[in-house]
Amino acid sequence: MWGCDRVFYYPDARVRGTPDEYDLAYQDVFFTTSDGVRLHGWYFPADMTIGNRAAKPLGTVLHLHGNAANITGHYEFVRWLPDAGYNLLAFDYRGYGRSGGTITRAGSILDAEAALAYLREHSDVDPDRIFVIGQSLGGAVATVMAARQKGKIQALVIDGAFARYRDIARHHVMHQPLTCAVGWWYPFLLDRQCDPIDHVAEISPTPMLFIHGERDRVVPARMGRELYEKAKEPKELWIVPGMDHYEVWEDRAEELHGRILEFFKRAAERTSRT
Repeated sequence: MWGCDRVFYYPDARVRGTPDEYDLAYQDVFFTTSDGVRLHGWYFPADMTIGNRAAKPLGTVLHLHGNAANITGHYEFVRWLPDAGYNLLAFDYRGYGRSGGTITRAGSILDAEAALAYLREHSDVDPDRIFVIGQSLGGAVATVMAARQKGKIQALVIDGAFARYRDIARHHVMHQPLTCAVGWWYPFLLDRQCDPIDHVAEISPTPMLFIHGERDRVVPARMGRELYEKAKEPKELWIVPGMDHYEVWEDRAEELHGRILEFFKRAAERTSRT
């Protein structure tokens, strides 16, 4: 089972870029999971020098990245958040980038929980204003983590996530003639451990925003809709017309950023009223 699970992931340690290229303030940080794995991340403090900004950050965002590569490429999707007034933590799961260990499904959840625990203990972070953005695989991990750590995050954004590990494996195996011929059996070996669909209803009343490209070829939009339908209120769904996997983060970045920031603002206001 461990071997079958391992085939699912595509980690590497190749450096694709660094925040220095954008003159972003950041720190290399390391923290340890509950099972003793040392993880690496980048912590970006909110830029409080812009405009008439308040004396403290609007909150802190934990970013859970997608499957392939490592944070040196994935942080690009969220590097705009410090300029918007939010602290940001981007990190690598075990086996990715400079993090230790070997990636497993259960281990990825422990990694996300360790990152959240790190932020909640950080001197510059308000533990009552932590938001999570999970993309693709990161959305699946974020869903399970948010359910297990219920009440410890203020809002959750899930972009392009799948509902079941077996379903997404089957989708990719069956859509490639070679893998279909020689590996049709592989999805059947994946169990239901940590399937997002089994946990998403437990996250309520934490607000959730589901984003999915209408033409997503990596994770079909029907999988995102299934997660949304299983979730309980408060929840929102944005199926983005014409967009493929991750495409909205580049082609409609300004609109996307505005939606996420407004969602975070409403979540914070909702918390202050309750």
